Amino acid sequence: MNIEQPSLPGPTPAQVEYAQTISRRLNEVIPWEDAQDRRSLSNWIGAHQAAFKKAAYRKSGAYGATSKQVAFAERLASRRRKDIPAECFKDAGLMSKWIDRNRL
Repeated sequence: MNIEQPSLPGPTPAQVEYAQTISRRLNEVIPWEDAQDRRSLSNWIGAHQAAFKKAAYRKSGAYGATSKQVAFAERLASRRRKDIPAECFKDAGLMSKWIDRNRL
C-alpha cells in the first residue's frame, strides 16, 4: 500500500513579497528551503517579524508623527489644555512618548 503525501502548496505571492521586504530591511537571506514551502516561509517570517517591526518603528521617526498620532495627541492636548511641542510633529517616537506621558 503506497500512501502518497500530498504536496504542500508553495508560498503565496503576497507571502513571498512580505518575506522579501523583511529580508531587505534586516539584511537577512531567506534560506532556499524556506522559500519553497508555504509553512516554512511562514515560520521564517514569524521568526523575523518582531525585528522587522522594531526596525520599521525606529525608521518611522524620520518621517514624523502619523496622522493618527497627531489626531489623538490633539484630543489629549485639548482635554488637558496643553500645547504639543513642535518637535513631536517631526518624530513619531517623540510623539508616542508625549502621548504616553499625557494619557489619563
